[in-house]
Amino acid sequence: MLGSLWRRRGRLNRMDGFQKLLTLLLIVLGAFMLLPIVYIFNHAFKPYHELFVYPPTFLVREPSLQNVNELLAVTSRSTVPMIRYLFNSVFVSGLAVVLVTGVSALCAYPLSKHRFPGAGIVFAAILLTLMFAPEVVQIPRYLVVSELGIMNTYFAHLLPLMAMPIGVFLLKQFMDQVPDSLLEAARIDGASEFFVFWRIAVPVCMPAVATVAILAFQNAWGNVETSALFMLDDEMKSFSFFLSTLTNNLANNVAMQGAAAVAALIMFVPNLIVFVILQGKVIATMAHSGIK
Repeated sequence: MLGSLWRRRGRLNRMDGFQKLLTLLLIVLGAFMLLPIVYIFNHAFKPYHELFVYPPTFLVREPSLQNVNELLAVTSRSTVPMIRYLFNSVFVSGLAVVLVTGVSALCAYPLSKHRFPGAGIVFAAILLTLMFAPEVVQIPRYLVVSELGIMNTYFAHLLPLMAMPIGVFLLKQFMDQVPDSLLEAARIDGASEFFVFWRIAVPVCMPAVATVAILAFQNAWGNVETSALFMLDDEMKSFSFFLSTLTNNLANNVAMQGAAAVAALIMFVPNLIVFVILQGKVIATMAHSGIK
């Protein structure tokens, strides 16, 4: 550890004035960007007399579990145990990450590495879907799910989430950097097309895959649309939908504001954990690492 600190000190000493100033500026900006995270953690543990104090305080002065107890008391009166909603969200989010990244990669690979008639039109159509707001496709989604007969099932949770145009776009752009000669060499050695895709193209694009996985998890974890439109039984609804029912119409009310603060923290923490685990890959994606 001391050796690592000494090496960092040596690199700092080798910086010129402009680099040191830029580093200091980035540290200040990074600390500023952390303020919303600090606030949401502090807000969840504020007692009621701090939640409504004027002027409002940023940091909690007297941390309390009062809001947690309030949320547990509210959920205990629910006809369906909270653990059931939590299981639904964890199961759907985990499966959505696997399916969305898999489908996006399988779609991006032929668009990038296979020349077939209409490939440009297909990719343009995928990009065109990025222009539509989610509300525009709610009715078509409902009709598709209804006609397939998968209402009130986990498939209804997953199917609307599997098509993620931004995931296809990111992976396609990343796969464009993979040299065709590398894939051709594997084919000459007798590798099947699936082997080339799975063992060469996907590992090279792991930074983009991790980025798509984060986006897929965030989309699935916070999704309330599928529960509201496609789930008839409460046992099949998600944790995010359950929490949204507890905190609806609380904008101008004093009651349950503490429970709403804890609910917001619960919805935020899994996203933070997933991002922290995969953030190195995300940085590599943004840095456009490519192949060395």
